[in-house]
Amino acid sequence: MGEANSSSLTPTYSILNGIPGLEAAHIWISLPFCCMYILAVVGNCGLIYLISHEEALHRPMYYFIALLSFTDVSACTSFVPNMLCTFWFSLKEIDFNACLVQMCFIHMWTITESGMLMLMALDHYVAICYPLRYSSILTHAAITEVWFATFFRSVLLTVPFTFLIKRLPFCRGNLIQHTYCDHMSMAKLSCGNIRTNALYGLLTVIVIGGFDILCITVSYTMIIRAVIHLSSSDARHKAFSTCTSHICAIVITYVPAFFNFFTHRFGGHTIPHHVHIFIANLYLLLPPTLNPIVYGVKTKQICDGVIKLFCREKEGFTL
Repeated sequence: MGEANSSSLTPTYSILNGIPGLEAAHIWISLPFCCMYILAVVGNCGLIYLISHEEALHRPMYYFIALLSFTDVSACTSFVPNMLCTFWFSLKEIDFNACLVQMCFIHMWTITESGMLMLMALDHYVAICYPLRYSSILTHAAITEVWFATFFRSVLLTVPFTFLIKRLPFCRGNLIQHTYCDHMSMAKLSCGNIRTNALYGLLTVIVIGGFDILCITVSYTMIIRAVIHLSSSDARHKAFSTCTSHICAIVITYVPAFFNFFTHRFGGHTIPHHVHIFIANLYLLLPPTLNPIVYGVKTKQICDGVIKLFCREKEGFTL
């Protein structure tokens, strides 16, 4: 089908159907999602505030945590408010171009999050394997540059999704069986050939996931080798404990993401569609919700910073 016909079959708006088959339970389903979103926003914004105001946390490791928190808040904010409007007020219509923007933001921030976890692994590698050169390698300028490089990579990989959707003729209606605008959910509304869309999505996941996980694996292999050669058991324990929260964040992020990806593509009809949508929402909401808790509990310096902040606030109220 030619470009003129394709463009003429582009809908002016899309309809987000939420969770098909469970429309009557949308209000109840929205409650845990809303609670998770509030926890994610409060927790991550709290971490950013703490790291920016506590001088003891003005170190590269905590700057990366703050950047991860910013990424997490941006990722869940790109779809949760719109999803809650669908659940609470049945505001299902969304402008087609706005749907494309939401799709881009979701994919962009999830790719950025993967990149942030990779950068944090490299941060731990430098801190443990080159402690004397740590502050000279990871300067403020270096941290800014690598973050912008990671973000630019995300933008570069996300932009083609827009053109791949724009080229398609949409003749199967405009009802998206999802809670947010997802690339393949939009592509499946087309009566055109979506093989390129599926292939590009698959390659993006394999390349980004493969590269980032490879860097994380190599970093931790070098960390383990360095830690094993430490003479003191206390030093070994301290070195491993600094990595615990990051390892938890990796598990929280990658396990739901890959589970969602593989069940969506290879689960076929064995897994109900509403289960796919639940998993798709959880893999975007779970990391932002749990990461502040993990770093707050597992990182002693952040725990101490929270206690100091509350003590200062309490003293301020008593005065």
